[in-house]
Amino acid sequence: MKTKTGVSLFERFANAATKFTGSSPAFLIAGGVVVLWAAMGPLFDYSETWQLVINTGTTIITFLMVFLIQKAQNKDGKAIQLKLNELIAAQEHTSNRMVDIEDLSEDELDQLHKYYVKLAMLAKKESDIHCSHSIDAAEELSTEKAKNIKHYKKPKNGHTARTKSDN
Repeated sequence: MKTKTGVSLFERFANAATKFTGSSPAFLIAGGVVVLWAAMGPLFDYSETWQLVINTGTTIITFLMVFLIQKAQNKDGKAIQLKLNELIAAQEHTSNRMVDIEDLSEDELDQLHKYYVKLAMLAKKESDIHCSHSIDAAEELSTEKAKNIKHYKKPKNGHTARTKSDN
């Protein structure tokens, strides 16, 4: 159910609950509940019921907080991705291929990571700290290299490879 502002009642509740539960007063209240529970131990003769009260309470709160925390993390993650996408899109020399890479498989992300490790090594060798390396720049260099070096042949899949006669 959406309100006049377009934000659902649950969304408003989740935002308020997330903000409150991450605050100092919430921590002090939780600490106070634990101290009150511990102080009541002698009154209830440290019975199983006395222990069950804190166990049940903490289990229920933990169960609900897992979903609340996940919702907050999903929202924050999406906002961060959108901000990063905007930065990528706004920069002239960045690769637009990086927009929405969070949808790639784990193997594809690992492959990209290896590539950036190589780029980091290239960047360390540069004497100019303003020199930039990107996937697109590396592809352009690879294409130029393939054109200029006769023993490289460009197969149908687009990758450069040595011909059988060069091996």
